[in-house]
Amino acid sequence: MNGKSQSISIADAAGFLKSNDNFYILTHLSPDGDAMGSGFGLCFALRAMGKKANVLCSDPFPKRYSFLYGEYAPMKFTPQTIVTVDLADTTLFGRELQVYGDYVDLAIDHHISNTKYAARLLLDGNATAACEVIYQVLKEGNMPIDKQVAACLYTGIATDSGCFKFENTTPKAHMIAAELMGFGIPFAKINRQLFDIKSKARFMVEQYVINNLETYLDDKCAMIAVTSETVKETGLAQEEFEGLASIPMQIEGVEVGVTIKEKEPNKFKVSMRSAESVNVSDICAKLGGGGHMRAAGCTVEGDLSQVKLKLLSVIAPAMGFDLWLS
Repeated sequence: MNGKSQSISIADAAGFLKSNDNFYILTHLSPDGDAMGSGFGLCFALRAMGKKANVLCSDPFPKRYSFLYGEYAPMKFTPQTIVTVDLADTTLFGRELQVYGDYVDLAIDHHISNTKYAARLLLDGNATAACEVIYQVLKEGNMPIDKQVAACLYTGIATDSGCFKFENTTPKAHMIAAELMGFGIPFAKINRQLFDIKSKARFMVEQYVINNLETYLDDKCAMIAVTSETVKETGLAQEEFEGLASIPMQIEGVEVGVTIKEKEPNKFKVSMRSAESVNVSDICAKLGGGGHMRAAGCTVEGDLSQVKLKLLSVIAPAMGFDLWLS
């Protein structure tokens, strides 16, 4: 169904959700705060309306977001309505969810790279997070927003905005976050959980990747890589290696930060970040991915050295280098 979506409004999306039932809500591989927040926020709102809804992901739900789904239990029903949240492309469905690729009834997203795979698409490319869009849908439809739903939606906005410090943070994001705080959510506790607290294992991971960090292109591109062998050597859980994309960008002078993580043999998930001058969405699009101007991703196949070469061959010209070896 790629390219065949019908673009709909917030009001249309609200009406669709209210008039349907038995929802499977799909989130992308390696779910981040926005995927988790929008998925569970919508799920809990639908359940509060007396509807049946489950959240599905090909990867396990990360423990760091367990404060969102601790009380969640899957319901038993036959799905009638398939909705995706924060999911731009069917390539991000993963093995477990790929069966639904041609049957998505509604996609709610904020990625301008959305491939329009769903029958209906609610897309706001200016939104800081998918949770921002979900909030507007729920509010437009007079659908229930309680403390639990508000905490989910706040989490997505906070994480996708980097605790409101990224360039994609909009005045609307601040206003919606303020309204969500009005539901009595423990926002300080949420932010500490998301941005300040790290397990001992996580510190070990960060120490490892920093020690093995590489720089290219006059030190303007920094790259870290996590292979399956790395995970095996450290003996740490896979989820401890998630969310490392911000580390390369912490180095002064770096314009593009790249995080490479092996998902399966010779298949790497790439997360790319930029500061001000480089559009990483365009870079990732050339490799079959996409995302936002300052945060994007793609999947690249090959061994690690080949993957690095492929990435640098595309990053270099985007940064004004004729030869990536410079």
